[in-house]
Amino acid sequence: MAENALTEPPGDDKDWTWVLLRRCEQCGAEVGTVARDALGERYFVAAEEWVRILEENPAVEQRPAPDRWSPLEYGAHVRDVLAMTSERLDLLLTQQDPVFADWDQDEAARTGRYAEQDPEQVADDLEAAAQRLVSEIAEIEPAAWARRGTRSNGSEFSVETLLQYVLHDVVHHLWDVTGQEDAAGSLQLG
Repeated sequence: MAENALTEPPGDDKDWTWVLLRRCEQCGAEVGTVARDALGERYFVAAEEWVRILEENPAVEQRPAPDRWSPLEYGAHVRDVLAMTSERLDLLLTQQDPVFADWDQDEAARTGRYAEQDPEQVADDLEAAAQRLVSEIAEIEPAAWARRGTRSNGSEFSVETLLQYVLHDVVHHLWDVTGQEDAAGSLQLG
């Protein structure tokens, strides 16, 4: 493992819910405008890009700077975000006004030892998590899109806004790794 992998990147405690209202100036994503019927395909496209990065990037384990995650670490984070989103979606669809448990992404990275994971396994797990989420999105009944839940910090989400919000996370981290703006947003999907 590279020597710079021992330095911990600064934690992220920002409230990113503003991405539901406007374009992210960094990654270019405008997730609040993504239609319900496009969400599954957008997740699929982004997940495929993540799998390609994890399987083909010869420097997947290397951090670009001591205080920035490697593509592998970002990929492991995205895998966990996708899995957690499926869990939260299940809660939204099966419970009345659920409250989502805290999730400390920085602690998850430390305890999960993201930097030491096998890139091929992370790619496989990320793809499986994305496939599960995309399948769940395809099964959402029209009336269920408005079901609501609350994050432990008080942020309220509907099924639709939760999926839009998390899509930003997945796309933004592609930008963190590639420096390219929201490529999936410019594709002709469908």
